[in-house]
Amino acid sequence: MKRLFAIVMLTLLPVIATAATIGDDGLHKQDWMRDTFKDLTEDLAEANAQGKRLVVMVEQRGCIYCAKMHKEVFAREDVASYIRDNFFIVQVNLHGDTEMTDFDGETLTEKQAARKWGLLFTPSILFLPEEVKDGATAQSASVALMPGAFGAGTTLDLFTWVKEKRYEIDSPEDFQRYHARRIQERSNGSTD
Repeated sequence: MKRLFAIVMLTLLPVIATAATIGDDGLHKQDWMRDTFKDLTEDLAEANAQGKRLVVMVEQRGCIYCAKMHKEVFAREDVASYIRDNFFIVQVNLHGDTEMTDFDGETLTEKQAARKWGLLFTPSILFLPEEVKDGATAQSASVALMPGAFGAGTTLDLFTWVKEKRYEIDSPEDFQRYHARRIQERSNGSTD
């Protein structure tokens, strides 16, 4: 019995990551999230200096879909390690009062920024390019938006699609076609 338990645990190790904690703001916290001054131009420069892509993750207290993502998707070691290794994540509270500075230089609260960007639901994940044009906002500059909770495969595929800059490729393979191809390549009948 002990041997069976050991085999099962060794099989699951690549999937298990540390659980998220809940911060004072009521939002889930992962070890790969950055605590910054939320000046997006500075955050982008730091992400670039580290060879990572900037991501703005908008969440809110009590969000069942945010909880699902943190407990079922971001808790998987394959997802967590990919994000940790390749992305610089800045968390924004949909209803937060912390001041932040958008790429266009406007200083506003987190909740004002979320409204400005037209984000109504959580989680919403904005993926930013390595360079943002003058006067652009985070929303207008983003190369992709993940609106809501998705399974691990879809999430990992979108992060990979952005990391590989597939949005720049002149090809009929948009994200949905890329994701469909990745599902087939996994060849286990699972979207994840």
